[in-house]
Amino acid sequence: QVQLVESGGALVQAGGSLRLSCAASGRTISTYAMGWFRQAPGREREFVAAFMWSGAIPYYADSVKGRFTISGDNAKKTVFLQMNSLKPEDTAVYYCAAGTVWGSRDSGRYSYWGQGTQVTVSS
Repeated sequence: QVQLVESGGALVQAGGSLRLSCAASGRTISTYAMGWFRQAPGREREFVAAFMWSGAIPYYADSVKGRFTISGDNAKKTVFLQMNSLKPEDTAVYYCAAGTVWGSRDSGRYSYWGQGTQVTVSS
């Protein structure tokens, strides 16, 4: 069993920064690929970034590339999403996910999900 708990969401001004955290637990968590997704009201859940504990090069959705950075602390099994230069269109509930397929942008390929953390960016 894998459990994921996100934190760090907040209300920020456009151009500001936030760092989201995903605390991961479970006996086999280190074998999973990690991802961040987000979902705005009335929209489908969309891929944001993917990360591997092994150090594979992460990749990002085009909409966040150059602004967001995904990283992890292997000792603490915590995944981070550093979000800079935030825009109002980044407003969404952000979810941490764990899956068995590296780099998948398809939410259906992830088996475990956190509860989500709200990020709101004001104009």
